[in-house]
Amino acid sequence: MKITVRIILLGAVLLLAYMCYASLLVPITFKNEKEIREKAIIARLIDIRKAQIEYKNVYKEHTPSFDRLAEFLNNEKLPFILKEGVLTDEQLESGMTEQEAIKKGFITRDTFWVLAKDTLFGPSFNANDLKFVPNVTKSDGTPLEFKMDTITLTSPSGYSVKVFEAAVLYDDYLRGLNRQLVVNLDAVAQTLKKYAGLRVGSLEEINNNAGNWENL
Repeated sequence: MKITVRIILLGAVLLLAYMCYASLLVPITFKNEKEIREKAIIARLIDIRKAQIEYKNVYKEHTPSFDRLAEFLNNEKLPFILKEGVLTDEQLESGMTEQEAIKKGFITRDTFWVLAKDTLFGPSFNANDLKFVPNVTKSDGTPLEFKMDTITLTSPSGYSVKVFEAAVLYDDYLRGLNRQLVVNLDAVAQTLKKYAGLRVGSLEEINNNAGNWENL
């Protein structure tokens, strides 16, 4: 009888120990997987920002369309300046400008036109993937896409400023992880009146195309 009781007690102790371990493991696993996903997403959002900035340099506005952004990167060309030679200290001290040095043949500056994609990211970059949230799919298995839009805001000094936003919610990119911990993240964001996810740029404020992870 005593042996049976001891076995039952030992089993209860082991079960309690496992439950305690599991309760500690859940938030650790959640944190690690969240960081892995967010690292890839942030890198993609930075690429989107880079492409949008260059698009605006050419067209004086951003685009709300990922397809148009990919078309721009894949088909349109940007100037690339090949530089050979630099002004010497002696030339700088004499007040010589770069333009004067070019005219005199001391240095050369040649302009080539290169695909926007190659100039900004390199020839192996897949511009058509910009729209997709990396390493995450919808419940039906199809790729999850960022939401993107543009708007014109008015600055405090009265200037019109064209802005864009590309974003993805916690609910979407943390799919499959502990639901309660995702709900907790949403609650914190709502309390602090922050975006409940990751985004670059903003349709609500002029923030110089900052990512919300850069304000933490």
